[in-house]
Amino acid sequence: MAEGGSILIGLTGGIGTGKSRVADVLRSLGAAVECSDLIVRELQAPGGAALAAIAEAFGAEMILPSGELDRPKLGKLVFADAGARTRLNLLIHPLVTRELQRRAAEHRARGVAVIVLDIPLLLEGKKAGVGTGAVVPFDVVAVVYASEAQQLERVTKRDNLSAEDASARMRSQLPIEEKRAMADVVIDNTGAWEQTEKQVRELYAEWVRRARA
Repeated sequence: MAEGGSILIGLTGGIGTGKSRVADVLRSLGAAVECSDLIVRELQAPGGAALAAIAEAFGAEMILPSGELDRPKLGKLVFADAGARTRLNLLIHPLVTRELQRRAAEHRARGVAVIVLDIPLLLEGKKAGVGTGAVVPFDVVAVVYASEAQQLERVTKRDNLSAEDASARMRSQLPIEEKRAMADVVIDNTGAWEQTEKQVRELYAEWVRRARA
């Protein structure tokens, strides 16, 4: 149920499905959008709460001489090693969840109708019983959907990756068909972008009505 005149949306999808683009549309329509990936970057910046913990868990070689996180090195490790990925998630998720909850509460206090938490691994966390997806009571979980073939094509082009590397990143997440089955709402981004945007605009209008009801 919407609370205090606001509705809380958990926005997720698979890599290459177009989730970030959907989030941009929702922001342009007036939603308050908070991205967990950006919060992770803040936490992992020099002086951030997560940086020292990462160095302790994965070794000082994960920190560059500049004091910044060596993101490519950490990313290569966790995408290839499920155990390392789990350790990183268990370290990061509680910090991110607290910050997302704090920001959502601020938006709610300001009377924002639609609050969107953009969380790539929302359903992975929910399934595992950890992270934001496991503890935040979303009013709606919305999954941005594209086929696995489309994901692979988009990721290889967007990130200049080999098919092998792109596939490894896809395998680090739940299969998109499984995510679609877990969704309250599916935003279909398999066709023309204009059709996707039309879906998003209609959903936003519906969410505003629910928030104000």
